[in-house]
Amino acid sequence: MSDTTDAAGRIISADGRPLKSSLNRALRREKLRALALIAPLLIFVLITFIAPIADMLFRSVENDIVSNTMPRTVASLRDWDSTSGEVPGAGVFESAYFDLAVAAQKKLHSQLGTRLNYELTGMSSMFRRTGRRMDDVGEVYMDQFAALDQAWESPEVWAAMIGDADWLASEKAWAKAQNPGTPPPAFEVKEGAQAALPLTAALYKDFAAYLRLNDGDSPTQEEPWPVFYAALYTDLINRPDAATAFSGADAQRLQTSAAAVTNFEAVDYKAAFVKADDGWGQVNTWATIKAFSPKYTPGYFLNAVDMQKTPQGISAQPESQQIYILLFKRTLFLSLTIMFSCIALGYPVAWLLANLPARSANLLLILVLLPFWTSLLVRTSAWKVLLQQQGVINDTLVWIGLVNDTDRLVLINNQFGTIVAMTHILLPFMILPLYSVMKTIPPSYLRAAKSLGATNWTAFWRVYFPQSVPGIGAGSILVFILSIGYYITPELVGGTTGTFISNRIAYHISSSLNWGLAAALGTILLVVVLALYWAYDRIVGIDNVKLGG
Repeated sequence: MSDTTDAAGRIISADGRPLKSSLNRALRREKLRALALIAPLLIFVLITFIAPIADMLFRSVENDIVSNTMPRTVASLRDWDSTSGEVPGAGVFESAYFDLAVAAQKKLHSQLGTRLNYELTGMSSMFRRTGRRMDDVGEVYMDQFAALDQAWESPEVWAAMIGDADWLASEKAWAKAQNPGTPPPAFEVKEGAQAALPLTAALYKDFAAYLRLNDGDSPTQEEPWPVFYAALYTDLINRPDAATAFSGADAQRLQTSAAAVTNFEAVDYKAAFVKADDGWGQVNTWATIKAFSPKYTPGYFLNAVDMQKTPQGISAQPESQQIYILLFKRTLFLSLTIMFSCIALGYPVAWLLANLPARSANLLLILVLLPFWTSLLVRTSAWKVLLQQQGVINDTLVWIGLVNDTDRLVLINNQFGTIVAMTHILLPFMILPLYSVMKTIPPSYLRAAKSLGATNWTAFWRVYFPQSVPGIGAGSILVFILSIGYYITPELVGGTTGTFISNRIAYHISSSLNWGLAAALGTILLVVVLALYWAYDRIVGIDNVKLGG
């Protein structure tokens, strides 16, 4: 054994460790140092780019608004058969009342109606109209409880009856301190109140949490929602002995009320809903609510491919509403057409730039880069001026006699206008990769081919062109991916036949606010791009794509 090896024959480093272990340790240290250097940028990209995109894509399947806004209704509808041809029973209408009454107080019922309106037209107005009537139902019971005992109108009475004693003491201390920057203490239900008055306690707890988080107010100072009186009526009817769980004035008040509620005027919830809107008496309304009650839904993706999820199952959209498959096909067709147009126009320009003297090439390169210094909106607007029927191009054609003044060409608000404008905008993205690759091709190769008897065409096609293919690949990927996601230019010059799927995505995000459908369309578009990228890699090879060198 020598001084540089151990008993096992392993080479020893200067620190006494095996050389292999020392090298692995040094390599790990270098990797950790490199990771530490890129960690800030990686975290920044994750927070500002990856996370928002992931959140937006998640919206394509997210559907918790129904279950969160109408939890009691969703639970009641589980036992209802939507194919029976009859609307649900009275229990479902009662659950719907308590859900919608609370949602109306929180201003959430209109959002729920908007969501369901994507699936069944008229739901939005139905929910808004019904939400305005919910207080009327609760006030029927509120008037009767108030006539029985005026104390029922007092916020302090409700807080003392439902709230825990320790919470109530903290609440009073918070109110006395009058510190607007400090939120009130979190609400705690009194022991026994939840079991004795389950519906009332649950609604009051929701009420207290809503005041605390949204208004910063105390439930001891806010008038009870009318729905509490309907909930108290329901609890006392179902649990006449509820007063035994309380003591003092609360027990006496509940005992008196429990004896009186049997003579109260009861509300027919089904009649109240149908009176608010006839839609509640239709089976399709409840079937739609049940069909879209799960927290996750394929409905957005089905709509994105001209299908729909209905209470009866999956079916095709009406023919008059089938638009998205056409838009996807048009987007791919126009993007490929623009890509090939850029290749046809950009290749000769790049070849010229690569073979001219440096001074002339630099001057022309500035002209190629000039569009980057001009606003996209300005360039697109310029094409509107050029291409319209009373524009420069048509006026020129009429002036030289190629076109009759009464038969001017329609060059805008169609696919032709989109192709022309976007080819002009994206052409530099094709020229620059081609130019950078062509500059690396030695001119001596062509001279050598010609000296061996090749014609100009043969030398170009057999020698020069294959070496420029990596530039074509890089430019094609850039132009195609950029064009498939464009929406400003097609919106301005495309009309009804030259718009892309991205225009529809922008519409749903900014106008219709159907973010779920927009996210589904975006996800499908992303998958299509990745699939085409994979196919390109399999056929051509992504390693053959170069931006220069």
